[in-house]
Amino acid sequence: MLFDLRGRGRRRTVRVIYIGLALLIGLGLVGFGIGGGFGSGGIFDAATENGGASKSSFASEIKQYEKLTAQQPQNIAAWEKLTLAQLHEAGGESLVQNGQLTSKGRELFNTAANSWRKYLALNPPKPSAQLAANMQRIFSEEGLNEPAAEVQVLQIEVAARPESASLFGALAVAAYKAKNDSVGDLAAAKAVALAPPEHRVRLQHELQELKKHPNGSEEAASTTTSSGTLK
Repeated sequence: MLFDLRGRGRRRTVRVIYIGLALLIGLGLVGFGIGGGFGSGGIFDAATENGGASKSSFASEIKQYEKLTAQQPQNIAAWEKLTLAQLHEAGGESLVQNGQLTSKGRELFNTAANSWRKYLALNPPKPSAQLAANMQRIFSEEGLNEPAAEVQVLQIEVAARPESASLFGALAVAAYKAKNDSVGDLAAAKAVALAPPEHRVRLQHELQELKKHPNGSEEAASTTTSSGTLK
């Protein structure tokens, strides 16, 4: 059940969902998929829809690009394509059970994360925002739960979409969880400034509460679930 508060990170996820819904209503965005319960979108949806037949092709691509990156470790494009293929392989919902990664899911997520880090280590002149958007699920609390890495991918995303209040809101949440209040405060202020005027006060309040309780609390969850979505 979506609003079950018993699982790991469920309480914070409920709060983030309501922020996202408020922004979705106000901005008319469709399927921005920024993690924390919004659904993955993009690569992950495509992988799920393609089903088992595509798993074989993903394995073939992974093998191809693993060989290429071994031969050409400085090949930025090869690392990007390897990470993309690994993300496809990690796209199945069966890898997450009861809000927790399975052992296979953790293995696949870690593999993709390692390739992503090697890709970034080569300092691509313009890191792929699409790839970063899909890496967010890998690093989210429902994935590897690495908020500092999630902040990094969200910073790439907001650089590509500086008009997105939802992305800045997600960046603020991840930064607060990573105890990076300076980035969190800047992102929160930007999210509020970009939000529709009628949502700004509520959004500012929600982000302030998330700063105080970045990992969720009974009190925070109670406040949000009783308030409902913004109208």
